[in-house]
Amino acid sequence: MEASILTHLMPRSQIYIFVQVLQADGGTRSACTNAATLALADAGIPMRDIVTSCSAGYLCSKPLLDLNYLEDSAGGPDVTVGILAKKDKVTILQMDAKLPMDTFEDVMGLSIDGCKANATYIREVLLENTKRLECNKWITSTQLV
Repeated sequence: MEASILTHLMPRSQIYIFVQVLQADGGTRSACTNAATLALADAGIPMRDIVTSCSAGYLCSKPLLDLNYLEDSAGGPDVTVGILAKKDKVTILQMDAKLPMDTFEDVMGLSIDGCKANATYIREVLLENTKRLECNKWITSTQLV
């Protein structure tokens, strides 16, 4: 997350991010990264870009996006990727097993596509939330007059 936060705008500050997973069905690391991004944005922490994450794996000679628990525990390799969405810069890369380079490129590309889809959705949610907050602010200010 540090790659996305504009720390120079908040000197002598510390930001702690704690995520508690209540129920998991695979993709926990990615879900935590996406939740942390939403929490930072909701808290008004200045960021150069949002970090989104997605996992992909390789099972039965086929790349799979966003593995569930059964797929994840089947023993196939999986790759978790996090990117700064606008810059296409990889900030998180974790792989649990060895993969041939051509397979890795397929799985990595699929995971990056998932990150971009997550980024689009997260931006829509943040924009909708901002509009709702602005509308509530306007309603409150007109009621005070």
